Amino acid sequence: MKLSLHIMRECVNCHGPLQAARLSCTACGLSFEGTFNTPRLARLEPDQQQLVEQMVLAAGNLKDVASAIEVSYPTLRKRLDNLILALSTLREQDDAQIAKFLSAVEAGEMTAESAARLIRELHGQS
Repeated sequence: MKLSLHIMRECVNCHGPLQAARLSCTACGLSFEGTFNTPRLARLEPDQQQLVEQMVLAAGNLKDVASAIEVSYPTLRKRLDNLILALSTLREQDDAQIAKFLSAVEAGEMTAESAARLIRELHGQS
């Protein structure tokens, strides 16, 4: 079976999203286990991540991006619209998750520190 980045993002059994449960240091071997959220950009499809990278490298110049990925401007525009939709959807999902974290804190089911850590992870902060 060929493993790809796509497979590593979803369960090979049920195709549900995977979530990091263990982080370890390659230098000293220290490990952390728990529930870790990944930032929005890491949850994009691989081709969308590549488009974001090209956009940054081209300083947002769509003509340069279209040339770099060898597509027409209308094709690039469609891909960019799909990227915007994907990021908007992920942001809405994150906002709903944050609301759940805050409700759990209010109900005494989660500490404020845990909620703050999870919210920072969703925003790509450490």
